[in-house]
Amino acid sequence: MLRLDVKPHVGTEVETLSAIFCGIDWAEGHHDIALVDGDGAQLAKRRISDDSAGFHALMELLTRHGDSAEDPIPVAIETPRGLLVACLRATGRKIYAINPLAAARYRDRASVSRAKSDAADARVLANILRTDRHAHRPLPDDSEAGQAVAVLARAHQDAIWDRQQTINRLRSHLREYYPAALTAFHGPGKPGLDSPRARVILTAAPTPADAAKLTRSQLRALLKRGERPRRGIEAEVERLREIFGADYLRQLPQVEQALGHQATALIRQVDAACTSVAQLAAATEEAFLAHPDADIITSFPGLSVLSGARVLAEIGDDRERFADARSMKAYAGAAPITRASGRSHVVVARTVKNQRLASAGHMWAFAALRTQAPRAHYDRRRAGGERHTAALRNLFNKLLGCLYHCLQRRTLFDPDRAFTPPMDLAAEHLLDPPAT
Repeated sequence: MLRLDVKPHVGTEVETLSAIFCGIDWAEGHHDIALVDGDGAQLAKRRISDDSAGFHALMELLTRHGDSAEDPIPVAIETPRGLLVACLRATGRKIYAINPLAAARYRDRASVSRAKSDAADARVLANILRTDRHAHRPLPDDSEAGQAVAVLARAHQDAIWDRQQTINRLRSHLREYYPAALTAFHGPGKPGLDSPRARVILTAAPTPADAAKLTRSQLRALLKRGERPRRGIEAEVERLREIFGADYLRQLPQVEQALGHQATALIRQVDAACTSVAQLAAATEEAFLAHPDADIITSFPGLSVLSGARVLAEIGDDRERFADARSMKAYAGAAPITRASGRSHVVVARTVKNQRLASAGHMWAFAALRTQAPRAHYDRRRAGGERHTAALRNLFNKLLGCLYHCLQRRTLFDPDRAFTPPMDLAAEHLLDPPAT
């Protein structure tokens, strides 16, 4: 009788059935932990505090159930950020950030009564890994430098959005009582309400009455403190005196004075927002230029240091994060999605995507139009009947695919290879067939 002794390989179904899975129901003050085995039986449950003692208690619980550096227990949690997640990632284990909406659907599978508790939610998360681990992606294994760039680039983008919101509030406020300020600083060809020139002058003259009293020497001194206009200080002084001396509708004197105090407070907020943007921009540039991928990313047309940092922040530097270029394109929303059912077959743009990367990609493709090869590609798409947005998205799709291959092969961008016409590619294939 022939006997075969077969040993299961790592990652086979036999090993999966005997594995341990951890689910963490995250909260601000505490976390509920659940451990289940390959059959779905709950091995342990515990509530830990949101501090160092709670984290050490979690590590002790995992260690008692077979956790080791060589074979760490995977963890499912509903958030990809926070101190707990950062410390868990530092242990080298796989962390699965489960979307709360997806977790809610799994909860309905476990309980038809719609009962809910934190301990039960932790058990649901653990069972998600047990049954559908292959359908979820672990958090990328980005380097410390890559994570630092991500923090700074996102903070810089948030600061820009906050600054714009504050400027919009200031603009709406000035419209109520100070139209001369908008005529002087807001609009096409104007320096903008966030410019040093506008902030200095509006701080010194927060009301129309104060602006009308400014002399030429005072305006000249204020402009020297702010920024030197392109047209020259004297020409700018005359322009501002003409605007501030014109006839406008006015509020009552006491009301105008009160509105001026409010404008001063808003200008201080704009000052703080502009300072934050400048400081975060400098920190982002420094961190990005120190990253080993910076030279490759900035070799692409349309990517500056700051826009390149935003792209790196969203795609990360874990080369195993995306299976191929198509995965990265889908993540960025550059690749279309097909909806087919019966006789219906529709190809539409993706709406579920990384919004930050999609926003950075739109500006990247638009800036790349200044160079010859991307512009020719865009023009061909437009000539084929595509609208501006679709052609720009297609250009982003192509550039992103090139970026994926350049990062994988550690090579700089080459426009001749990236934008070679299809006929030239076929001729190159015939002249130099691939080696077998």
